[in-house]
Amino acid sequence: MKCILLCAGYATRLFPLTENFPKALLEVGGRPLIDYIVDEVNSLEEVDQIYLVTNKKYTPHFEKWAQDKNNIKPIKVFNDNTTTNDNRLGAIGDIQFTIEQAKIDDDLLIIAGDNLFTFKLRDFVDFQKQKNAPAVCVKEEDKETLKRLGVVQTDDDMRIIGCEEKPAEPKGRYGAYAEYLYPREVVPVFKRYIEEGNNIDAPGNFVAYLHKHMPVYAYAFTGECYDVGTHESLAYVNELYSNK
Repeated sequence: MKCILLCAGYATRLFPLTENFPKALLEVGGRPLIDYIVDEVNSLEEVDQIYLVTNKKYTPHFEKWAQDKNNIKPIKVFNDNTTTNDNRLGAIGDIQFTIEQAKIDDDLLIIAGDNLFTFKLRDFVDFQKQKNAPAVCVKEEDKETLKRLGVVQTDDDMRIIGCEEKPAEPKGRYGAYAEYLYPREVVPVFKRYIEEGNNIDAPGNFVAYLHKHMPVYAYAFTGECYDVGTHESLAYVNELYSNK
């Protein structure tokens, strides 16, 4: 299994902190935010390689971090050569870029580099293995929270039967978060998705496409997942993790 960490966004809502420094390396509780994610990935014996995809501006910062970290699983940093929010590849574009650069032909774990979560990836992997199909992490949320998320509808077996992005009136009760597991046979589908002219920005768009072509399951995790995208959310998780 390979892991892709998505770190190519420009985090404009966190300017000036992220104007010349990546969001995923901002400190939370005295450590770079992304260290918490990598710790969880390290716990998975299935993962033998971590790929981190970022932009031209942030590449030197991540290369230094990876070198200094000397992680137990190798970390390779890819520069997607974009320079601004206007010419970014989008999350799905960056996934395909990494697949091509690394010649990935393996099961794939994809995680947003700005998501702090308290659940165990081990449980997510075990769920996906049991279903033997693509899977995405979800949590039951209140209606107001769902309006800010991708929302999935499921059947009684947690198979996804509907997806909608930031709906004004959510039909489902589960909000989707940016942790995904895709079996090896799904990897070539990213290229087809892009060639068909689909939206390459939010990774949840791929789930909305994929579930119409094959079974995709929702893993309802127990715990929290924080999207660290604003000054308020950064301050909140900093206080939370400083007390741990």
